[in-house]
Amino acid sequence: MTSVPASKDEIAAARALEKPEAERGAETAEAAIDEARIPLPQSPRSALLAGIFVLMVFYTLYFAREIVMPILFAFLLNLLMQPGMRLLARLRIPAVISAILMIVLFLALMTGLTSSLAAPAAHWFGQLPQTLPRIEERLSVLRGPVAEVQHALEELSRLAGPANSGATPVVVQGSGLGGVVFTSTTSFLGGVLTMIVVLFFLLSAGDLFLRKLVEVLPRFGDKKHAVAISQEVEEHISAYLVTISGMNLLVGIGVGLSAWIGGLGDPLLWGVMAFLLNYVPVIGPMAGIVLVFLGGMLTFDALWKAVLLAGVYLGIHLLEGEVVTPMLVARRFTLNPVLVIISLIFWFWLWGVPGAVIAVPLLATVKIICDHVRPLMAIGHFIGG
Repeated sequence: MTSVPASKDEIAAARALEKPEAERGAETAEAAIDEARIPLPQSPRSALLAGIFVLMVFYTLYFAREIVMPILFAFLLNLLMQPGMRLLARLRIPAVISAILMIVLFLALMTGLTSSLAAPAAHWFGQLPQTLPRIEERLSVLRGPVAEVQHALEELSRLAGPANSGATPVVVQGSGLGGVVFTSTTSFLGGVLTMIVVLFFLLSAGDLFLRKLVEVLPRFGDKKHAVAISQEVEEHISAYLVTISGMNLLVGIGVGLSAWIGGLGDPLLWGVMAFLLNYVPVIGPMAGIVLVFLGGMLTFDALWKAVLLAGVYLGIHLLEGEVVTPMLVARRFTLNPVLVIISLIFWFWLWGVPGAVIAVPLLATVKIICDHVRPLMAIGHFIGG
């Protein structure tokens, strides 16, 4: 009777059984710790290539912002509208009809807000030429410090080196205000149209992308991993956007009521302004507080009333931003506040105000993906709060 030679795995298993039980338990515990430990990149070459790839992506995003930005906003609006789409699906309404209804509702809401705010905004902007001297008079207490800072800057500029008196000034003539307005309007309308088209197909297609990705991946474990990442991104980002939108609505109502009670006028304008600005963390509410303060200076003779309204706005922002929203959002995920600020600054520099709006959802999406990809877990750990 011939014996079949044992394989290397069988020999290793037999030797493992010969070890004492305590030693086997220690090895098992050590293996579990190694599995749970956050992996760090071991190859400098891979890290360098990854850094070059990221820089190339940002370079492309900067120059392709007119087409990439509407697509990203379409994806975010798709996540925001998912609760409504699920509700319509329970009512057995076809996906195409549901997508049309959601987009029509969104456009009707935006159109109604724009038309209702056009007259109050034009009224406030029309007052600026007549009221700027009044604001300057109210802020005369700051004229001395500002003049000193300006004088110091001039001295530093003089010490830095003499100006080149032989230089010939170059005058660059633009296309005029009309050309700038036409170009900006055309670009904006093109972006909105692109966003709506992409949003319609995203809503009507449902989980088509996920199904195609699952079909392409070769192994069953990879398919499960892709589904888990997709579901967590959709669940967390959708819940985040819905929660933030609800909190922003409450902030807008609070600011509008304070403007109405305080006699500032046009409470709908101030409420919608606070609602929209609150989508940009930190920077947006600070800008809103300054605008409310300036509006109070234009409206009231007593300076303390303007300060009081700005203080009420600040109190509402602190209550929402430091107590209520963290308590609701922290159940799902938290983000590193330093990286949130850096992300806001970076995306504002890259894409302006739209970039600042999508900075936090993008950072949260990157964290979720990194948490599920083992080589990127260290990045996800840094992004987490």
